Amino acid sequence: MSLTIGVDIGGTKIAAGVVTESGEVLHQRRTRSPATDPSQIVRTIAGLVADLVAQLPAGTEVEAVGASAAGFVDKSRAMLVFAPNLAWRDEPLKDHLERAVGLPVVVENDANAAAWGEFRFGAAEDVDSLLMLTIGTGVGGGIVLDGELVRGGFGMGAEVGHIPMVPGGVRCGCGNLGCLESYASGSALVRMTREAAVARPDAAALLLERAGGEAEKIGGQMITEAAQQGDPFAVERLAELGSWIGRGIASLTAVLDPEVVVVGGGVAEAGDLLLDPVRASFAEHVTARGYRPMLEVRGALLPDAGLVGVADLAHRR
Repeated sequence: MSLTIGVDIGGTKIAAGVVTESGEVLHQRRTRSPATDPSQIVRTIAGLVADLVAQLPAGTEVEAVGASAAGFVDKSRAMLVFAPNLAWRDEPLKDHLERAVGLPVVVENDANAAAWGEFRFGAAEDVDSLLMLTIGTGVGGGIVLDGELVRGGFGMGAEVGHIPMVPGGVRCGCGNLGCLESYASGSALVRMTREAAVARPDAAALLLERAGGEAEKIGGQMITEAAQQGDPFAVERLAELGSWIGRGIASLTAVLDPEVVVVGGGVAEAGDLLLDPVRASFAEHVTARGYRPMLEVRGALLPDAGLVGVADLAHRR
């Protein structure tokens, strides 16, 4: 049995798991991320890898390690050029990790890894081409076309959260104005909900009650839970978010023409309360509607898609 270890490196946690060729996670470990200390991140990953290897039966070998993180990874899949939530700038992560763990290492962007995981073993394993959006604090993206992960000419493609949607719109964390991420992310959901609660406190009464009467204390999980319990105001906010996501998918579909769009990330836990508005908005805005095959919008299936995906990429190195 061929085994690899996938490592998902985040700003708050690091998760690692032993993964089989069929995408099964045999053992898994998680720990807090020392996000401000690059050397300590490498030592933490090495410790997780050593711990996982120690759990395996005698004689069982791990052939490689895959590591994914949010940020720009160069085309050689060796250098983490920029990571917004980690203290990495032009970090030769592949070399540092290979020395620390004593195994071959593959480095990949986290959304690319998640897209590959869903393509190989999850919501899109029945198609050849997919677009994945991860809707969390920001909007990440991954693209698989004709069975190949699309990375772009410099390795930094699929940053779908930063396509321009509103000229002169809300400033994005990237510095530009009106990016999709500014309207279609978990952060955008919270911002728009707080603004709507201030403008329409009577309609937002149930949600404001959850927040102790203060709009600034409304959070994303709170909005989702209220919507799941039938609060019309919260349902409306998820529908507004879904409308923006659907518009973004329509624009991307004109270029990429995927068979399936997979929506993952924390906000996608709202299920069809989010996905149905996404589907409706996509159908309204896609070009040549009525004259083209309509793709499917599906929720992500794998709880650890990035970890599983980067482990499979390490296996295929």
